[in-house]
Amino acid sequence: MNRLRDKIERGEDIRGIHVTLDDPGLCAILGRLGFDFIWVDMEHTYIDCRSLYIHLNAAKAVNASIIVRVPQNDKVTLKKVIEMGVDGVIFPMITSVSEASEAIAATFYPPKGNRGFGPRDAIAYGLWDVLEYIEKGSLEMCRFIQVEHVMAVDCMEELAQINGIDGYIFGPNDLSGSIGQLGYPRGKSTEDLMRKAIGVLNRYGKYAGVSTGDFREETLRYFKSLGISMISAGADTDFLLYGAKAALKNLRKV
Repeated sequence: MNRLRDKIERGEDIRGIHVTLDDPGLCAILGRLGFDFIWVDMEHTYIDCRSLYIHLNAAKAVNASIIVRVPQNDKVTLKKVIEMGVDGVIFPMITSVSEASEAIAATFYPPKGNRGFGPRDAIAYGLWDVLEYIEKGSLEMCRFIQVEHVMAVDCMEELAQINGIDGYIFGPNDLSGSIGQLGYPRGKSTEDLMRKAIGVLNRYGKYAGVSTGDFREETLRYFKSLGISMISAGADTDFLLYGAKAALKNLRKV
């Protein structure tokens, strides 16, 4: 049973955090804190499949849910990631219906998609029933696309009708960059695009999320006010930096 999927299907608010470094202790620590999910990023980091596998085992040890942002347009890595039995995958920088459809199809077995057969840890290396995994277990994984470009907003009506997408996660920084306003993720033009897209998602009963490095309460309330139910905020490097700065400041006082 995928607890994350259950929460999404019930329309619950879920809260997560980003992991960008490859030390598995991070997932062990963060997983004990009670986040609904840990977002492991393979797009902008040096985390590879081996590092991810160790992260995943650390998360399983503390009963934490792991979703993975895979590298853009990398089907080879995607295949390895889903064979590990992760709780969800995120496809970044989707800009068209064809891109979204192709990405989602790669996560489903025929006839629903074109995923090749070769589960490993997803079936405990053969200890679990293969047919049960094909017919049920393989459907449990959550599938997300990221809305990070104005082109995605322009075709949101069609994107919202693609079967198999469990959530649409906004990337406000890249979205602002796609309209020539990079660095202003809460600018009016970017907000207007998000509101437009969320309006479409609401009409189709779809789940909206956001990924942000800013974990200030005011910022999180802002995204919540837009109608976003899934918020992933802050990263391991942020907390390391801010904690170290605070420690250094206090050390210099004494």
